[in-house]
Amino acid sequence: MREITGRFGNWQPFGNRHWSPNKQLRGEGMKKIGSVLVGLLLLFLWVGAAQAEIKIGVLAKRGAIKAMTKWQATGDYLADKLGEPVVVIPLNFSAIEPKVKSGEIDFLLANSAFFVEMEKKYGTKAVATLINSRDGKALKEFGGVILVRADSPIRTLADIRGKKFMCVKYSSFGGAHMAWRLLLDNGIDPEKDFALFAEGKKHDNVVLAVQNGVMDAGTVRSDTLERMAGEGQINMTDFRIINQVNDDFPFVHSTRLYPEWPMAALAHIDDAKAAKVGEALRAMRSDDAAAKAAKVVGGDAAADYGPVRDCLMAIKYGVFAN
Repeated sequence: MREITGRFGNWQPFGNRHWSPNKQLRGEGMKKIGSVLVGLLLLFLWVGAAQAEIKIGVLAKRGAIKAMTKWQATGDYLADKLGEPVVVIPLNFSAIEPKVKSGEIDFLLANSAFFVEMEKKYGTKAVATLINSRDGKALKEFGGVILVRADSPIRTLADIRGKKFMCVKYSSFGGAHMAWRLLLDNGIDPEKDFALFAEGKKHDNVVLAVQNGVMDAGTVRSDTLERMAGEGQINMTDFRIINQVNDDFPFVHSTRLYPEWPMAALAHIDDAKAAKVGEALRAMRSDDAAAKAAKVVGGDAAADYGPVRDCLMAIKYGVFAN
């Protein structure tokens, strides 16, 4: 029998190697096991890489596209500062709690009411409060706006009784809860005293519903009208603000002011990583690309969110109903 010589030594056909079917089957089995092990290794590496990403869930109050336009640069900024990949995930109102409950995100950037609820239920912790910006002025608070068309006969809070009223979502702080508290303080129960108490799902939808006469009145967070006017979607003169507060706050508003949105770490995030994210946000400068895209000045130490809890208790909302 002829030998074949190669780089791995001499090989002879199986005739001189006492070949048996069992040996061949064992060889094929080992190959299959090896393939499975390689596949599992690649899977573990992929999962490990995915887990290494810092996932930030962001409330997409004006829709996913606008949320990514506004916050992707913040994700890039944090990735640069932390030396770790950061993924920004836009979430609608109804997706926030499931993502927090499941631990599918690591940090949450959402309205102040979401934060205090998630803090109470799941142990989230604020690491920084974002500072809004208007004409270069730093703003650590925001309010709610109650609006009607400029030609509407509605001029006071009392005039809204029995009318069609739209909020953003029942879970929206600036787009529902703030006005809800104001109305209750003035003897109007939104759940009983409106012909219709509807949700618009997005801030823009509420404004457009009022503008088009679909709704008699609506509420959104402060800065919404100014942002939409700046984008050419509306004219401020098309609307009347009900119960407008006259102070030095640069955005029109009807309600008292409350602390701005916090960046919150979920309970599974260790204190060291949470502190690094907070430090990075506090180090953000107003001329950073992230600050410009988000229209913020930067971040500050986490605010006192006690006033937000007081508001939710006043309207008996969610975990504060009792």
